[in-house]
Amino acid sequence: MSNESSNAIKVIALSAASLALLSACGEPTATPMDDEYAGNSGESVQSQEENSKNSGSATDSGDSADSDVKNHADDPNGTTSDKQDTGNYADGTYSINGQYGPVGEDTIDVHVTVKDQTVTNVEVIGHPFTSISKKHQNAFAEAINGVVDGKPLKDLKVDKVAGASWTSEAFNKALDVARQEASIQ
Repeated sequence: MSNESSNAIKVIALSAASLALLSACGEPTATPMDDEYAGNSGESVQSQEENSKNSGSATDSGDSADSDVKNHADDPNGTTSDKQDTGNYADGTYSINGQYGPVGEDTIDVHVTVKDQTVTNVEVIGHPFTSISKKHQNAFAEAINGVVDGKPLKDLKVDKVAGASWTSEAFNKALDVARQEASIQ
């Protein structure tokens, strides 16, 4: 075998190995937010706590401890809530962090307000890694309320919103967690 052929085979093998390693990357995840590391967005702990207080943590008509917003961001396996989606949702605002990108470098904080089983408001705060991500996150944040407000939370899912496919996928994961967190057990 010639040196050229050997080099070509090495390049092909290296490319195939790289693709295999990256094939699992980029899967969006979402976790409820409730601790000092909520969102893990690079913001200071103080600014995140202030934002959580101002944007609202989960509230419902009861005073149970379950009304607190949950976060398992420091648990690598905690991509969902520890609750089950019952299809019956308590009123309140639920805050979730969605992470996405080829290596999970982009995040969004999603605050979903639910009243009478229906989404009444969504606030998305982006934490982009690149200027391109920032553009997509901003466009998504501006457009999302027009897509989801007034829709039932149950089974709500969005397609690509404002051209932001990965942000939309992370938002859908956040909705899954919001449904779990809002579920009346």
